[in-house]
Order: sequence, then structure tokens, then C-alpha cells
Amino acid sequence: MLYKLLRPFAFALDAETAHRATICALSLAPRLPLPAFAPELASEVAGLRFPSPVGLAAGFDKDAEVPDAMLGLGFGFVEVGTLTPEPQLGNPRPRLFRLKEDRAVINRMGFNNQGQAAALDRLSKRDRRGVVGVNIGANKDSADRIADYADSVRLMGPVADYLTVNVSSPNTPGLRNLQAGGELVELLAAVRDARTSGVPVFLKVAPDLETGDHERIVRAAVDHGIDALIVSNTTISRPPLKSPYANETGGLSGRPLKALALEQLRKFRVATGGQLPLIAAGGIENGHDAWERITAGASLVQLYSAMVYEGPGIARRIAEELKVLLGVSQMINISEAVGSDAG
Repeated sequence: MLYKLLRPFAFALDAETAHRATICALSLAPRLPLPAFAPELASEVAGLRFPSPVGLAAGFDKDAEVPDAMLGLGFGFVEVGTLTPEPQLGNPRPRLFRLKEDRAVINRMGFNNQGQAAALDRLSKRDRRGVVGVNIGANKDSADRIADYADSVRLMGPVADYLTVNVSSPNTPGLRNLQAGGELVELLAAVRDARTSGVPVFLKVAPDLETGDHERIVRAAVDHGIDALIVSNTTISRPPLKSPYANETGGLSGRPLKALALEQLRKFRVATGGQLPLIAAGGIENGHDAWERITAGASLVQLYSAMVYEGPGIARRIAEELKVLLGVSQMINISEAVGSDAG
């Protein structure tokens, strides 16, 4: 209710200014205790206990400034970043657009962040409550992007509950090439060799894939010890949109991504045979959306764009809706629902 009152004021600002103001406000707010989720929503993925399957996707807390605030607001886990080895300004503004008519967002941020050293300092000082993952990427001007990822694993692993290797952003030129055959194998081999802390490593993939890509990515992930796949990042495709910002370049997220993200999740479920955990992202707005992803094969779900329109209470609300849906299904624990409609 409070967010509905505040949203017109936030939407009067450009999207990036409003986002920055939100981060500043959260950093100054008193720290809230962790919510008490229904025990039937808890599950274990990659050796980690998640009290709720509803997490915050990377992109909101780029510099690890407010992970504890977001945990306190009702997210079962929080992923910070994307963090690059060196500070990076990102692409020129404007680079973040609300597509209100479509309940969507287009961004071409370009991994803007203060660098891993700044985030490392913040994360080192927090007490390790809740599950906080760190999303890592390569600098735009790096001479060796694979080395960037390996160095990031070594540096950020000790302060992360899990790491996400992000090779799926469309806003760093050439980055998605690291999803291609030989380059993905080389990258994941370097990441595997850099894992000294035993931290779980997830791989975040793009939704813009072709026939055969799913099996190839899964094979490389399994061969190199990746613990889970996040399906998926933003899309460069453009379904019909109503907003005047529809033709802006960048990655599209929010409601228009829903069908594509679900389709890709189902394809990865087939490719993995249920043997590699999947985390669903893209267009998740309510408990029904989350339940659909979970029953299609996702062990966990992540959201960000829907929070722009619904406020941070969305995570707690979806968790409550999942509890109801779980009861209706007569299942005892959320893990029983994973892949139950996958066929």
C-alpha cells in the first residue's frame, strides 16, 4: 500500500535516478530481521538452504550496497552485481527505460559498477545471514575476458554464498560470444580451475538461443562442475510492445519476456533431464508465474522488473501465494513441485 502511494513520485523521476534514490534510502533504513517463511517453502539447492524460492535477480543491487535490506523485505535470497574486476561507468545515459504500458523495462546499462574491490569490502563486513550470491562479469575493455572471470572467482568466492558467471548480458559487445562452443568450454574450464573456496557456481544464460544450444550449454556446464543454470537474462528480441520506448536498444525484461523465458526453461529441463538445478528468471510477477516455472523444472525463481511496478513487498506476497498453491496441490514441500508438470 505504501509503495502504491510512493510510486507516482518515483515514476516522476527518470528510471535510473529513481533507482539510485531507492538504493540510497534502503542503505539508510534500519536493518530488518529476516522473515519467518513457511517451512514448506524451504529447499536445498547446490548445498545451500533457501528459506523461500523467491529471490532478487542481479541488476538491482549492482554494488552490494543493500543485500541485507532486501533479505529483510522478504526475498529468500539476493544476487548482487554484475560486478567487474575494475570499476566501469557503463554506457551513456539514458540507458534505463520503464515501458509502463507493457509492464516492462529496457536497459543498456553496460555493467556499470564500482568494481569488485569496493563490493568485496562491503561484503566482508556483513555478518553472513541469509543467502547472498555474487554475479560476476568481464570489463568491456578487458584484453582477456576469460581471465577476468577466473580472477573474479578467486576474489569474490570467499564472500559469496554462490557465484553467477554472467555471459548473457546483451549490453557488453561480444560478451554473449562466450556462450558459443569452444569459448564456453574454455571459460568454464578457467572458472573450474579458479574455484579454491568450494563456493557453488551458477551460469546465467541468454533467452535468445538456437536449436542445439541448450544441449551444448548443458554438456559444457556438467563437464565443468557448474552447480545450476539461471534461465534467463534479458532478450534482444522485441515482441509487440505499446510503449514509446519500444525501439530503444538493450535488453528487454518484465512481462513481455514471460513466454520466451518459460519456453527456454522447458527446453533446458529437457536438455538436463532434471539432473542440473535450474533457476528461472524473466517475467515473473505473481505466485502463479512462480508456480508455473517451478512445476516446469525450476528449483528457484528470481525477479527484478516486476518489483519496479509492484514494490519490494512482491517477494513476500509471491511466497505466500506459493504456500497456498502448494497446499492446494497437496504437496508437503516446494521441492516436490519442481518439474512436476515437466512431463
